[in-house]
Amino acid sequence: MNKPQEIVLAEPRGFCAGVDRAIEIVERALQKFGRPIYVRHEIVHNTYVVNDLKSKGAIFIEDLAEVPPGATLIFSAHGVSRAVQDEARARGFSIFDATCPLVTKVHVEVAKLAREGYEFIMIGHKGHPEVEGTMGQLDHGIHLVEDVADVARVQPAQTEKLAVVTQTTLSVDDAAEITAAVRARFPSIREPKQQDICYATQNRQDAVKLLSPQVDLVVVVGSPTSSNSNRLRELAARLGTPAYMIDSVDELRHEWFDGISRVGLTAGASAPEVLVQAVITRIKELGAVAVRKLDGIEETVKFPLPKGLKLDTATGLEITERPPETGPGGH
Repeated sequence: MNKPQEIVLAEPRGFCAGVDRAIEIVERALQKFGRPIYVRHEIVHNTYVVNDLKSKGAIFIEDLAEVPPGATLIFSAHGVSRAVQDEARARGFSIFDATCPLVTKVHVEVAKLAREGYEFIMIGHKGHPEVEGTMGQLDHGIHLVEDVADVARVQPAQTEKLAVVTQTTLSVDDAAEITAAVRARFPSIREPKQQDICYATQNRQDAVKLLSPQVDLVVVVGSPTSSNSNRLRELAARLGTPAYMIDSVDELRHEWFDGISRVGLTAGASAPEVLVQAVITRIKELGAVAVRKLDGIEETVKFPLPKGLKLDTATGLEITERPPETGPGGH
């Protein structure tokens, strides 16, 4: 049987700015306040990251009743509903919000347009915490559609003031198809000035589109709960390349590589590079001799930390003021 000869790495892959920031918020809170630090929901959807933070003293909970009075609580990168925010404040926790700023942008837009009398169609996956958080910005008037068929069934109370919003981690192509169906049914619907799907989701999917035709197999590093990682695997398969998603190197199967010459490798936005490197090592053990990185967009986006968690890296002292971060916004 032929064994793999070359590993081709997608670019960009792995951590995005929102994930980097969320993990850093938990680590800084542990450093500043000591253990335990409570986190509502997995900070990001990656098993390795969550287990690493657990070992450092983070406790992940779903129900705020599990958090003792006066404790420090962090909201996950996916965002939370108004009800969760209100309950956390009422219980008197010290709160840090690790919601990705690109999710917060959607929350702000929903709140603003709701005040102007708008109802909403939300494109997303039922039960995903980001969808629950965005829909939970309002107590009524926001309707979830998961596919084109749902668009025909949705019944807003009025259509004069209707806007569409999107989960940030969807398939770009699927979202475009569903948005087109929404537009066809509600021609006057208001769309966001900039798409809600974030720069990192878009860039990683574009990289898989470039990668897939050049390889015989695509391996995506990501956890089963990670929406954007699942979309990468689906996209490669849709483009005609066999594709597997793995949570860790132990899930690799030797038989996947029989008769395979080139292996494409990428990682979801919540998957750390250490896992990618472990996969490279394992595939090299199976015979691969070359590792090549595709050209791709270099991401320079960085999001500032919340007040109260900014430390001077040189001195370890807290910074109270700092110049605003600069860098290109989402695409």
